[in-house]
Amino acid sequence: MAETVMNFPAIRAAPAAELAQTRTPPHNIEAEQALLGAILVNNNAYEKVGDFLRPEHFYDPVHERIFAAITTLINRGQIADPKTLRGLFESDPALAPVGGAQYLGDLAASVITIINVADYGRLIHDLYLRRQLIALGEEMVNNACVHDLDEPALRQIENTEARLFELARTGELDRGFVRLEKSLTASIRLAEEAYRRDSHVTGVTTGLRDLDRKLGGLQKSDLIILAGRPSMGKTALATNIAFNAARAWHDTGGKEGCAVAFFSLEMSSEQLATRLLGEHANVPSDKIRRGEIRQEDFSKFLEAAKILSRVPLYIDDTPALTVAALRTRARRLKRLVPSLGLVVVDYLQLLHGHGRREDNRVQEISEITRGLKGIAKELDLPILALSQLSRAVESREDKRPQLADLRESGSIEQDADVVMFVYREEYYHARSQPARRADETEEKFNARFDRWQKRGEEIYNIAEVLIAKQRHGPIGTVPLHFDGPYTRFSNLEKNYEL
Repeated sequence: MAETVMNFPAIRAAPAAELAQTRTPPHNIEAEQALLGAILVNNNAYEKVGDFLRPEHFYDPVHERIFAAITTLINRGQIADPKTLRGLFESDPALAPVGGAQYLGDLAASVITIINVADYGRLIHDLYLRRQLIALGEEMVNNACVHDLDEPALRQIENTEARLFELARTGELDRGFVRLEKSLTASIRLAEEAYRRDSHVTGVTTGLRDLDRKLGGLQKSDLIILAGRPSMGKTALATNIAFNAARAWHDTGGKEGCAVAFFSLEMSSEQLATRLLGEHANVPSDKIRRGEIRQEDFSKFLEAAKILSRVPLYIDDTPALTVAALRTRARRLKRLVPSLGLVVVDYLQLLHGHGRREDNRVQEISEITRGLKGIAKELDLPILALSQLSRAVESREDKRPQLADLRESGSIEQDADVVMFVYREEYYHARSQPARRADETEEKFNARFDRWQKRGEEIYNIAEVLIAKQRHGPIGTVPLHFDGPYTRFSNLEKNYEL
């Protein structure tokens, strides 16, 4: 018999890209079979993996369908075994290559023990994450190769980071129920830490004594709304709180305070820095902007800059951010700066939701507040979000804000854990200087003018923080000292009658 000679093409070294295309995605068929078999033998085994394992986590499509059927039956309170599943797969052509419905029996018969079910589940889940990472990497490469004006590179980076973070969250298998004993231990530890601190606060300090006493500090996972009409000092108070928290972290070596992320959608980072520089150098920030400064002021600037440069305060002044972009940037900073413990947003109404402009604005605000609350819980830190108030305040005789004055107030009031208003009676009082009425005697006018002037002296440089809602504490009013030229809030040392 003549020998057959096969002519093979010359073998060449394959490029890395071609080798990557021929790689088999990470998987373990034996682990999938062992897990499915164990559950078919004893449905109680499902409880060990049912809270994190999903059908799509399986590599083999047949195993994916079997696990989905098992999940459906168990969730209905029915038994899932080869007999109850046989009817579903009796005539299923997908099982034909592996022996048809008999494959279910083979899976169950091959089981030796169900002890390792949780380990099999974690292995299957880990391999799924690896396949997702490969797919995400390929998609990232493909998207980067396409020049799309509607999706610049920075947006692609943000989208990729968001998907990576979501993928990381699906890998957190230890989330779930926490025994009360463990929660109580954590609660006692927090109380002990607060007791040891001079400030006695359990959350992030605001640097304002009376506000800390009322709130106990800014608490983790809380969404805190700070609202007010224009010129009330919302941004100034938020900036002061952010700096105080960051400086406390630096001054105490990390025992109090935290690193702070400040998202300034209205003002530039330079404008915020100018405010802080003016406050700590005792030079009005408006004079700095106009250049009305003296030679000796520069030495004050240098001293103030030394203090400011040491604190972990990070400013992002990107305008028109979406909640998704804010979440991505906060996550990124949290990874780079583990001490990040407070996020400030100035201000809420300048954020965007998912970007569909045809949506109702109230619905978009609702999406934004839910998103901010979600970020607070996800990163386990407080979010201080500034908000505008409606003009209804101006039409009332008593200008003190109320919850109903919040713009698109329904969702803001509902989602917030704390709602605070900044109010300065001095602002309105200065604009209400009395004029003599036609039918008024000079004596009566002078008496009325004296009362107005006396009230002006009483409320000079006084601001109030009205705590209108606090989910875990009391409401009330906190008076503060406000130094307008330096946009500085501080503790009020003298008695002030509300």
